[in-house]
Amino acid sequence: MTTEPVDTAKATTSLPSLELSHVTVRFGGLLALDDISFSVHTGEIVGLIGPNGAGKTTAFNVACGFTSPNSGEVSYPASGHKSLKPYQLARAGVARTLQGVGLYDRITVLENVMAGAQSRHGGGFFAGLVGWPGATKRDRALKLEALGMLDRLGIAEYAAQMPTEIPYGIAKKVAVARALMLQPTLLMLDEPASGLDERELDEFAELITSLRASMGILLVEHNMDFVMPLVDRLVVLNFGEVIAQGTPKEISENPDVLAAYLGVDE
Repeated sequence: MTTEPVDTAKATTSLPSLELSHVTVRFGGLLALDDISFSVHTGEIVGLIGPNGAGKTTAFNVACGFTSPNSGEVSYPASGHKSLKPYQLARAGVARTLQGVGLYDRITVLENVMAGAQSRHGGGFFAGLVGWPGATKRDRALKLEALGMLDRLGIAEYAAQMPTEIPYGIAKKVAVARALMLQPTLLMLDEPASGLDERELDEFAELITSLRASMGILLVEHNMDFVMPLVDRLVVLNFGEVIAQGTPKEISENPDVLAAYLGVDE
């Protein structure tokens, strides 16, 4: 699995797509995140890693607006937004996929992908989804756009099938296709490698890499063989704190990471 190099100097001169600044989250007496800060810029892939219980899911949920921090700030400087709720993300150009595929079981793959553009087109696009005679020219154009997105991801042959009829790896791509219909500036992926075989992992890595030029990408992932060749930077959490940030090479040689994440003592 190989990726094209990114000009990180150029990427980091732009406004971040996502920025967490001094974020702290408490659940009762539990300190889940302790004053963490990191950013994601357009043109780079950032991996958020750490051992179980490190705070990765909480950080992802804060970035998605599912969890409000007790202190600190979550912002999306490239789009000029701050502290968004989940339902506000799409209009700010933020797309996400969650650990579960989350497709709608009762509509086709194509219709699922079309649904990803609802924030761009507002209500009333369902006529186009089912091909009613009253479907507008815009709705028909949306259908062609969704077909093009499926073709881009190499899964157009599954357009007419139901989500329950397709392999899990294909369903993962459909979820990404739906997210991309938003035309996001930031894409957040939660455990994208889970449940995929080696061939599917390589294909998914190539897909993620191909998206880098037009957006920032944040991924939370446990599969280090998948993450290390793919990302430009890593943010490492342990017990709710950021213990290291850097390139995969820097992180792989960091003694704090080796001790905390890999269980290796100095």
